[in-house]
Amino acid sequence: MAPAPASAAPGGGPSSTAAPVRLTASALGDLTPYRRIASDTLGLVDKGGVAAARARVKDLETAWDKAEATLKPKDKATWTELDAMIDAALTDLRTPNPAPAVCAASLKALIAKMDAVDKA
Repeated sequence: MAPAPASAAPGGGPSSTAAPVRLTASALGDLTPYRRIASDTLGLVDKGGVAAARARVKDLETAWDKAEATLKPKDKATWTELDAMIDAALTDLRTPNPAPAVCAASLKALIAKMDAVDKA
């Protein structure tokens, strides 16, 4: 006999004991590649590698700009908000004397927003 399925939580979603299931993609689609780069960059900042983080965040800028024509038409408002947050992270890392705490804060905010968009 097959095991019984996990019970559903109110609203039809999986219960807290069930493994998370991705039911829908965000309006922009899969943000995983961009989040991964932002997370890598944050890790470098946290380890004191601001110069390496500056190089890694260039990958985010390039990937995001390359995908603009595909992502922006899907949800212009959300794309614009994320784009501004990416620009802020770029600016923070590219200042002549970047403050690690400021860089980390902008990257954490960006990652949190990507997570929120991805769950929407």
